[in-house]
Amino acid sequence: MTVRRIMGLETEYGISVPGDPMANPMFLSGQVISVYAAAQGIRSNQSSWDYAFEDPLRDARGWQLDRQTADPSQLTDVEDPTLANVVLTNGARYYVDHAHPEYSSPEVTLPRDAVTWDRAGDAIALESVRLLAARPGQPPVNLYKNNADGKGQSYGTHENYLMPRRTPFPDIVRHLIPFFVSRQVVCGAGRVGLGVDSRGAGYQISQRADFFETEVGLETTLKRPIINTRDEPHAVADRYRRLHVIIGDATHLDVATLLKTGTTSLVLGMIEDGHLTEDWSIRRPVAALQTVSHDPSLQATVELVDGRSVTALDLQWMYHEAARTWLDRRGDDPVPDATGEVMSLWEEVLTGLGADVMSCAPLVDWVAKLGLLEGYRARDGLGWDDHRLAAIDIQWADVRPEKGLVHRLRDRGMLRDLVTPEEVKAAQTTPPEDTRAWFRGECVRRFTPQVFSASWDSVVFDVPGRASLQRVPILEPERGTRAQVGALLEQSGDVAELLRGLATPE
Repeated sequence: MTVRRIMGLETEYGISVPGDPMANPMFLSGQVISVYAAAQGIRSNQSSWDYAFEDPLRDARGWQLDRQTADPSQLTDVEDPTLANVVLTNGARYYVDHAHPEYSSPEVTLPRDAVTWDRAGDAIALESVRLLAARPGQPPVNLYKNNADGKGQSYGTHENYLMPRRTPFPDIVRHLIPFFVSRQVVCGAGRVGLGVDSRGAGYQISQRADFFETEVGLETTLKRPIINTRDEPHAVADRYRRLHVIIGDATHLDVATLLKTGTTSLVLGMIEDGHLTEDWSIRRPVAALQTVSHDPSLQATVELVDGRSVTALDLQWMYHEAARTWLDRRGDDPVPDATGEVMSLWEEVLTGLGADVMSCAPLVDWVAKLGLLEGYRARDGLGWDDHRLAAIDIQWADVRPEKGLVHRLRDRGMLRDLVTPEEVKAAQTTPPEDTRAWFRGECVRRFTPQVFSASWDSVVFDVPGRASLQRVPILEPERGTRAQVGALLEQSGDVAELLRGLATPE
């Protein structure tokens, strides 16, 4: 594979009720999900999530964590008490996770599609806020696409990449840790304050870096690891591994999101192909992660185990050049335009950051935010410890276009967008055509009352006249595409007819 692989993004949105710090975030998150689902014609007892085959405690290092010893936050296979957990017509999952509304995008195959359906999630979050605000007597609820509240709490933006299980996990760890330590310079979201509670004065590259404590582990909310070991493929288990990446930031800028997913897919391709033979392991990688984040000048160096001292930009160039050599050697790219776009933008951003950091403001979140904050600092003489800058940092991520500062930059044409508003709007209700998300989303759209539940790898129907529920497995992520089942869905007047068609040999 090159940049093409099954991938998806998960975003937990920050939530608040202005003027009411004691508001229950889980209850409010449930309201956010439910009001949107109801507007789409999906009731809470329809198209809900199917937990039957989820296994969040299986570790990629070869063991199963006992449920009695697991932290409750790790038990993601337990229904949320708000019952706000639905599958949308675009194939996404929209639910409450750790007291936050979470949008998990449908599976896509290309980085640009990842951008499109991620932006669709932001539009869904905005519509949810507006629908809730229209309720009589409803207190205002705000959502923020960020990863830290400035008071010591962090919430995730996770990435998922499907890989062949034959790829040795130690190889994944060895080659990904240096990449993730340095990747933040091209896709960090920026944050005012240093340390988990933001008490240190300053500005840093990443929202998440200060919250990581270890190199490898199964946890996602405690003792956060650079490499997460959850082994829950949501696909044919002996064929695939799903790499669950928890170290990324919530990005608003299209180029940053494209590079976050596209460069990672390229590095995974090189690992799978055995192309990365040099060992670029970093001494004390957790400390290095934070050293890089705390230096927006990009001059800080980290020490490799071979004794070299390199900057994060140096490391990124090393991966870029390795990818260039690998692609030239392969010569069989199935999506050359998509790969070329990632490689070109990766080079442009690395070159720009090396020459003049601020030249990348239209492309990279942390740079765009830094430019905005420096404007306020120059105008009002503000130090980095001024509470007004922390407030601006939060306002940057407000999903409402009339409030969110990143939206103002977009409206003024100061950001380089890769997808159009029309594409984002379509992706709110339409699933990707080239993955199983098409079947899942179209079933919800066409047969909502009969979709009892769904998951990434199956759809469960409640068929009138049948004594038992009918499960349709979709363990191959590239089955159930529009090309494969579109005609059948069009021809099926009801679920029973659809199931008969699926049972007919091709």
